[in-house]
Amino acid sequence: MITLPTGPTATNGAPNGVPNAADVSSEAALSSDFETFLKMLTAQARYQDPLEPIDSSEYAAQLAQFSMVEQQVLSNDLLTALTSQLGSGNMAQMAGWIGMEARTTAPVQFDGSPVTLYPNPVAASDEVFLTVYDENGTQVQRNAIAVSAEPVTWAGVSDDGTPFPNGTYRFEIESHADGELLVADPAESYSRITETRMQDGQTMLILAGGAPVLASGVGALREPPT
Repeated sequence: MITLPTGPTATNGAPNGVPNAADVSSEAALSSDFETFLKMLTAQARYQDPLEPIDSSEYAAQLAQFSMVEQQVLSNDLLTALTSQLGSGNMAQMAGWIGMEARTTAPVQFDGSPVTLYPNPVAASDEVFLTVYDENGTQVQRNAIAVSAEPVTWAGVSDDGTPFPNGTYRFEIESHADGELLVADPAESYSRITETRMQDGQTMLILAGGAPVLASGVGALREPPT
């Protein structure tokens, strides 16, 4: 009986649907294995013992087994191509978002203008703090805010009134109860979308300042304020 070659039968899609070296190698190996299989099957039939011929059902089983492997590989290739097409179409649709403002938890590009934040504190909290971090991850400010989901404006100035330098800042909302920290969640804010791109089969949005965010991570979308 012929033993079929084993190994992975699925191919991995590459960005933009371009086959990588592994895909080409897998397809070439499948074609080579199939030709080898047919040669071995032909030789087995030609040189079999006429007194003890191989059961025809065994031939059929071997052919059916290899056919299943081949069909699985072809199906995987089709699914990979379909996924790539869907991803490209999604990116084309998202291209219309460029210039819009997306509401996300990504870091914000501060240019001296106040930043509006949208906190969502824990309902059981009795104290809430807005914590600000610079692009190096250093905490630069921490102020108490109302225990509410109402928007909060960060003026971009220190406690002594000195303006913070322009740059990228990250905001967290700390929810406390009875002096204990319950949770620290990133605060949402609006940032302008400057670019869309495909990355690992997913649509990625690039915000002003260079912060990347998945399109699925956008909570709201709006026209830039005039």
